[in-house]
Amino acid sequence: MLVFYNIVIKSYYFLVVFFSFFNKKAKLWLVGRKNWQQKFVVNPSTTKVWFHFASLGEFEQGKPLLQAIKTQQPQKQIIITFFSPSGYEIRKNSNLGDYILYLPLDTKQNAEDFIALFKPEIAFFNKYEYWYHFYKTLNKNNIPVFVTSAIFRPKHIFFKWYGGFNRKILSFVTHFFIQNKESAVLLNGIGFKNYTICGDTRFDSVLDLAKNKKEFPLIEAFKAEHKLIIAGSTWPQDEELIANYIKNLNGDWKIIFAPHEIGEDKILNLEKLLGDQSVRYSSLLNSSENLNSAIKCIIIDNIGMLSSLYSYGDIAYIGGGFGVGIHNTLEAAAWGLPVVFGSNFQKFQEAKDLITNGGGFTIANQQELNIIFEKLINQPKFRIEAGLKAKNYVAVNIGATEVIMEYVFPEN
Repeated sequence: MLVFYNIVIKSYYFLVVFFSFFNKKAKLWLVGRKNWQQKFVVNPSTTKVWFHFASLGEFEQGKPLLQAIKTQQPQKQIIITFFSPSGYEIRKNSNLGDYILYLPLDTKQNAEDFIALFKPEIAFFNKYEYWYHFYKTLNKNNIPVFVTSAIFRPKHIFFKWYGGFNRKILSFVTHFFIQNKESAVLLNGIGFKNYTICGDTRFDSVLDLAKNKKEFPLIEAFKAEHKLIIAGSTWPQDEELIANYIKNLNGDWKIIFAPHEIGEDKILNLEKLLGDQSVRYSSLLNSSENLNSAIKCIIIDNIGMLSSLYSYGDIAYIGGGFGVGIHNTLEAAAWGLPVVFGSNFQKFQEAKDLITNGGGFTIANQQELNIIFEKLINQPKFRIEAGLKAKNYVAVNIGATEVIMEYVFPEN
């Protein structure tokens, strides 16, 4: 099975090489890993903690733990690796890391070279990331491996009769910090008892964002006395549904789109969909154009505003639910906004919980979106109560970071 795993890893690499000729992300993935061993001068006298994240969302999820270690263990240096360009390219200059790089391809040689170069004393992998050679090499060198905000489902290969190789990867883990009881039952079922149920560090992350909001005077002026829908991390199918609804949007309401992808072609398509009732945020910043009454929509054409934009909102729509899976619902919930999202939410415990407690609503088509938006817009009491339920859900689920810190660094 290891031979097959190695073949898959190498095949993936050659696919990236092929796609790099016409795909920007593939090229970044490839170039970012080139000659990685020569890019760093590593101080051998300092102790180091390694964090690995798949992408940007996982980085934000794990950031409270990073911050806690920087504060409580300031003598330690931090290594941060990313699998995806969408994480590395945005956070490569983060002040939370002393060494920030792409995770090298998971080969035996790369894993051994990486550990020999950085010599971490502890490694944290976030949520889903399981790499055989890195895990095995860490284990062989007696370096503890912790998986944070881990979540397991019955369909995962670890729990299938043919998942022996994948269970071997789990055997290299020192301790799992898991999100829910279902994950505990599944781990128990395959003989793993080394876990703590402590929830998701993302709750700590979004609560911190809510305490440190950024002010945007243009957004404040745009909202004025109106109510505001924030459509965050949207994809084309989300945008089409919302655009169809807002054609007849109540005059008391406006909307902000913060698309997941902000390439020029994506923004142009959204502008075409919305017509002359929309304006780009960058256009407002770079011109004297007034926010006249005809402007019902602002399109955010940059990265980094969304988490604070929710503070201006009254309803949030979270994109991704008709494709890759919904994006971060908790950032909006932390601000007390009811959240609406598409039907692909089953992988996200927080989305299921929000639906259960009445702070979140899922839709599968145009009709269902119209119904829930009408209810949230025209029934203020219902909207406010749903938002309070969402906010309370975040508040009662904080604390995972503290649990992890007490377990890993008990001397503090």
